Amino acid sequence: MLAGKRLLLVISGGIAAYKALELIRRLRERGAVVRTILTEAGAKFVTPLSVSALSHEKVYTELFSLTDESEMGHLRLAQEADLIVVAPATANILAKMAQGIADDLASTALLATDKPILIAPAMNVRMWQSQATRANLALLEARGVRRVGPNAGPLAEDEVGMGRMAEPHEILAAIEQHFGAQAPLSGRRALVTSGPTYEAIDPVRFIGNRSSGKQGHAIAGALARLGAATTLVSGPTGEPDPPGVSVVHIESAADMLKACEAALPVDVAVCAAAVSDWRVRKSAAQKIKKNGAPPSLELAENPDILATLSAAGNRRPTLVVGFAAETENVVGNAKKKRAKKGCDWIMANDVSPGTGTFGGDANTIHLVTAEGVEAWPTMTKAEVADRLAARIAARLGAPRLAAKDA
Repeated sequence: MLAGKRLLLVISGGIAAYKALELIRRLRERGAVVRTILTEAGAKFVTPLSVSALSHEKVYTELFSLTDESEMGHLRLAQEADLIVVAPATANILAKMAQGIADDLASTALLATDKPILIAPAMNVRMWQSQATRANLALLEARGVRRVGPNAGPLAEDEVGMGRMAEPHEILAAIEQHFGAQAPLSGRRALVTSGPTYEAIDPVRFIGNRSSGKQGHAIAGALARLGAATTLVSGPTGEPDPPGVSVVHIESAADMLKACEAALPVDVAVCAAAVSDWRVRKSAAQKIKKNGAPPSLELAENPDILATLSAAGNRRPTLVVGFAAETENVVGNAKKKRAKKGCDWIMANDVSPGTGTFGGDANTIHLVTAEGVEAWPTMTKAEVADRLAARIAARLGAPRLAAKDA
């Protein structure tokens, strides 16, 4: 997809520099030629040796290198690239780019180039929100510099907020989009459910569960990056809406089913939400007061969203994927669930105490299909999402345009 494309990657000095190593690996897998400028501060976080080992190219660090500058190295690096990527792009290097400062190899190459530039900002949330950074960013974007991220999430020094560098797969998708690569799910429609549902007991209490929505949100983002027009139906979570995804926020299982049915027809539905099995048949209009005895709650079974989509007749998605969050007999229970629900695939995972799956960043999946069971290694939820999206693209085959009103 990127075979023969020449990229110049500028790694500046931020803790997110370690992600640049994974980005180099993924670019090389797709056939790109990756040359790298590592700033003095960047070398505090990753070594030239590790960068060179992954890129299979010399790593450039010094502006006044006699060997390189005899060939006008900073100009050659800038001129020979098809695209320059700055990842991480710290507040410092953004300021240099905006103001035309050229006091090291990276800033000189960026000033000297007439090639397109993609930045992946990464910095403390207060730096990101500062007037200076916002002004510098506006100036760069007005000059045609493209941006991916940043994201909200955990930052260095135990802080949380906007400023986290985009993940390598997000940067890769932006690079592929720049070169006009045909996305494998272009023309397809996808539906993803995510997070918990809240079933009201009274105006302040509810029945719910511990689902964070991380896995479902990651899947929606991965499908969108592969070109699918993706609708995400999300219960209450703290996760930010994935870029490029149409998000419908709901609370109850009934509302989630209604939103899913409104999104049909789609080519693929991935039911990753942890839908509450039960709801209170009639929730109280006012807060229930303590009177010395626990209230009696009459429960009713919630609609089965996975089974409903799997049995949707001529509006059934071509591929329906469910999740089986189990605490014991993970594969056996998943096989039974697949047969009972009528879906095509089940993503089975262990959510028992101690696994850290609920709310954590890692997941261990067993993919259960009609062909058998495929055990995936423990991966981050983003990696699980990428792998599932790639499998879905392979299953659906060549892209086609699905009519919304078909």
